[in-house]
Amino acid sequence: MVEKTCELVERAKTIPDPRRQCQNLKHRLEDILVLGFCGVLGGCDDFVEIAEWANQNVAFFRTFLELPHGIPSHDTFNRVFAAVQTTTLQEVLLPWLLERRGLPGDWIHLDGKAMRHTRRNGRGLGALHVVSAWAGQAGLTLGQVAVDAKSNEITAMPQLLELLDLRQKIVTIDAMGCQKGIAEVIVEQEGDYVLAVKDNQPTLHAEIQAAFETTASTPPKHREATTVESDHGRHESRTVRVLPAAPHLSLPTLDAWLGLLTLVMVIRVVTCKATGAVTTEVAYYISSLRPNARRIGGAIRGHWSIENGLHWVLDVVFREDARRLYERTAAENVAFLNRLALSVLRGDPSKGSLKVKRKRAGWNTHYLAQLLGFPRV
Repeated sequence: MVEKTCELVERAKTIPDPRRQCQNLKHRLEDILVLGFCGVLGGCDDFVEIAEWANQNVAFFRTFLELPHGIPSHDTFNRVFAAVQTTTLQEVLLPWLLERRGLPGDWIHLDGKAMRHTRRNGRGLGALHVVSAWAGQAGLTLGQVAVDAKSNEITAMPQLLELLDLRQKIVTIDAMGCQKGIAEVIVEQEGDYVLAVKDNQPTLHAEIQAAFETTASTPPKHREATTVESDHGRHESRTVRVLPAAPHLSLPTLDAWLGLLTLVMVIRVVTCKATGAVTTEVAYYISSLRPNARRIGGAIRGHWSIENGLHWVLDVVFREDARRLYERTAAENVAFLNRLALSVLRGDPSKGSLKVKRKRAGWNTHYLAQLLGFPRV
């Protein structure tokens, strides 16, 4: 018997049911969706595990879910998550996440990740690529768009950006996203960009290199910032130099990039403490921000959080690369649930790694209820 409810359950009830409504329909849509999300939070890695784990905790779930015919089978989970559109899930559940976690901070990082075991060579399907928007300062997902090839990430990024509130936000993207159309979308939505520049933009790349070579002998000190870190057996020095774009770029290049104000060079020198080996890397960026080396350098450094705070965790803690899901919509929905669960776990202040918290949610229904937004008992 249902004894209580929470905002997550109430929001799930508003999601339109894509299934044909008939007398044979045994399970409520919100029950299936909430159970699926709870299973991901609780450490389950596929629909078989979710169904079995939910059956072991059915008494707990009956306190806030109808479950008129008990726990759905793993086949039912698979069919439903293959039918519900990910855009619908995001529209309903992301506002719930933001209410739980609060404001996302100033930085939004975009990058793509392949779900390797969604590849089906026999049908000519490559691995599904999921482009994520990640708020690195808060550690939470802001949305995703899935595409069938890495090259299609370029077209997916503007679609994702149009779903986000970019006002007074700094968007960072790697070199693949250094496209005039992407910069235009960001500026038109009142955001700022920091885009990595490589040889995929040969003219722009060459002009930036020439600009910093010209000013190398007399770099303006007020437009340079250096940070030093010593950890994990290495010593790292990062120097960020910025220049105003207008005096150093040709007029056609400057006009082609909407809002472009600043050129950026990052010099990264890493010394291995064990061997003494020194490696030096130089990277270039463009930005719509004013030339402030410390502010721009912080956003560039923060971009790494989408690699080690999102993608690495999805592979190691959520085993995303190992999951075999060949139905595209189901794979995309599972990817979203993984990111949603990761964001919820990052917002929990209790002690323990993400892996430990995930196991704790599977072992302890009181802790799981707390993550879902039920009051402490």
